[in-house]
Amino acid sequence: MENTDQIVKGAVGSVNDAAGVIWDAASRLIIEYAFSVIGALLILVIGFIVAGIVRHWVYTALKRLRNSDETLNLFIAKGARYTVLILVFVMVLTQFGVQTASIIAALGAAGLAIGLALQGTLQNIAAGIMLLFLRPFQVGDYVETSNAKGVVKEIGLFATEFETLDGLYLLAPNSDVWGSTVTNFSRKPKRRFDLVVGIAYKDDIDKAFAAFEALARDHDKVLADPEPFIYVSNLGDSAVEVTCRVWIATPDWWTTSRDLIRLAKQRFDAEGLSIPFPQRDVHLYEVTA
Repeated sequence: MENTDQIVKGAVGSVNDAAGVIWDAASRLIIEYAFSVIGALLILVIGFIVAGIVRHWVYTALKRLRNSDETLNLFIAKGARYTVLILVFVMVLTQFGVQTASIIAALGAAGLAIGLALQGTLQNIAAGIMLLFLRPFQVGDYVETSNAKGVVKEIGLFATEFETLDGLYLLAPNSDVWGSTVTNFSRKPKRRFDLVVGIAYKDDIDKAFAAFEALARDHDKVLADPEPFIYVSNLGDSAVEVTCRVWIATPDWWTTSRDLIRLAKQRFDAEGLSIPFPQRDVHLYEVTA
């Protein structure tokens, strides 16, 4: 019985000794890393505040620039914020004795893995950055690519949003837009319009020229510079094609070009000039036996 009591007392003493050793070690660790933890928390709090301030400052500064693009402003401002946060993260790890070289190596390995996994997405991001910086088009322009056409609604980091002329929503990946030929119908201040009308071979060409000259002169949306140019463009099977080449301000191009077609028909009718439809002459020959 006495041996049992001694064994129990010995075990309890061993446990107490072990607990004391653990507590002493924990106390030393707490004391040793307390300042590191407090410093890391302060760096995190201050870092997040500074990141927000930097984002706001960069966005405000870009907003004051003339002809600045809203999407590009937001992208650069967010990039500045994330750059500050990455520096804060590195500083926090340095507080705990992690070597900077190890941090850079880890970030490089993580970036490589993410890049391989998201290769297609990164292509869209790179294309989006190129679109934002080179700006072949901007919001509100009507553009046409090999894969999409419509009015640009938003240039995103991954895709570009369009609205087609019939009111449909179209989303095109930036890599497809950047990798194709882009025709911007809204970029230049004026556009050319060739109005072609065919008249009968028996009609007076000079009268057709005079009708076109009056039409271009009387329409207030037709530009005087460059001045209208009228010429015979083709001798067709059924008609003599007369072309009136005019220049129109880009915002007025669509409505004005349609209006000119209507007015040309009315003026040619008033001048007695016919607009023939395709004709074919059939000759019959009598065959004698």
